[in-house]
Amino acid sequence: HMMDEVLRDVHEVAIRSLGQGSVADYIPGLAGVDPRQFGTAVAMPDGTVHAIGDSDVRTGASSITLPEVGIYRVSFSVPVMEAGQLIVVLDDMELAYTVVGRSTGTTTIGGESLVQTTVANSVLTIRNPPGNNNALTITPLAGGSRPVASTLIIEQLD
Repeated sequence: HMMDEVLRDVHEVAIRSLGQGSVADYIPGLAGVDPRQFGTAVAMPDGTVHAIGDSDVRTGASSITLPEVGIYRVSFSVPVMEAGQLIVVLDDMELAYTVVGRSTGTTTIGGESLVQTTVANSVLTIRNPPGNNNALTITPLAGGSRPVASTLIIEQLD
């Protein structure tokens, strides 16, 4: 596939620079990552994933660091196969007003909330709240035969 060729070419060039930079250790989830890891993955509209290198290595929890104190609009949409809920977590504190979910079907769970940080480098996570009975299966085919996307938009308002 042409995308595999492109990824191989990019990987070949980028791998020469390995070890010349440093890990973004100001982000807690990245502080312990091996700096020699490098990988790339591209998901196509039809759901096909093309990957090369260390693209399947987890770097820690699925979190995002908000670098500045302020108010953020957090909007997300995740297509899942089971009934379930998602919640926004800020610095390990669940924000109860952000819980969204559904009881049946194979559609997306989506939410939008305003989140205020009080310290720089706050860590934001969107997760299945503890106590829910099942893990959620993310699927590109929620609700039909055409692929759908998962989205996460974080916009600093103030």
